[in-house]
Amino acid sequence: MDIKTEFAPGDDGGVIATVMVDHPAKLNVLDQDRALRLAAALRAVATREDLRVCVLRGAGDRALIGGADIEFMANVNPDGAEAFITSIHDACDAIRRMPVPVIARMAGHCHGAGLEIAAACDLRIADENTVIGMPEVQVGLPSVIEAALLPRLIGWGRTSYLVYTGKMVDAKTGYDWGMFEQLAKPGQLDEILEQTVKAVAQAGPQTIRLQKELCRDWEELPMRDAIQRGIEIMPRAFATGESQDRMRAFMNRKR
Repeated sequence: MDIKTEFAPGDDGGVIATVMVDHPAKLNVLDQDRALRLAAALRAVATREDLRVCVLRGAGDRALIGGADIEFMANVNPDGAEAFITSIHDACDAIRRMPVPVIARMAGHCHGAGLEIAAACDLRIADENTVIGMPEVQVGLPSVIEAALLPRLIGWGRTSYLVYTGKMVDAKTGYDWGMFEQLAKPGQLDEILEQTVKAVAQAGPQTIRLQKELCRDWEELPMRDAIQRGIEIMPRAFATGESQDRMRAFMNRKR
């Protein structure tokens, strides 16, 4: 199978999931079947109550996801095109609905559908060999589905540059634009990824789930409603008992 899921134990009895697209010979590109299986794997991971954080990666360091499989797309009809792009959206939606943060490990190529999937993640960590782009217009396709997330990350002008020109952008430019939260020097990608995963996994497990829920609400709600949503979530945090336990532990540590 070219979609692989692994679980590693966390420090507090929880687990850290890694979902890998394992098709390095073709830069981990997605055809419809692979996209559907990626979405299914992500949804299965999301059901684990002991889940703390999820890492999404591609096999090797040549690509996270090189994009959609053009050989597959060149042979579909209009109905098939809709079904295929919906399968990519399903994978993006599974990431956004994951109850814990999803961190994209970005190395090498990340184009088109791959960049849309990266944009759907909560955090993105890239190395200096990462190359991003939205090349669809150059092969007769518009950039669609979760490309709509890009303006929130990099702004309208930079999104327009990517989707209208189809040009590739190097890692330093992508980082300066805000596409990645961290940019690793050569050989340091997995070290920085591990540090970030550990920081998330060490936070209160119920608190992280509430924070993920709130972050999704922030994207969709008007500002006044988004602030009110936070007021509504705070009592839920205290109702778990986790807030009180962690604050007491913090105060005792200071003493």
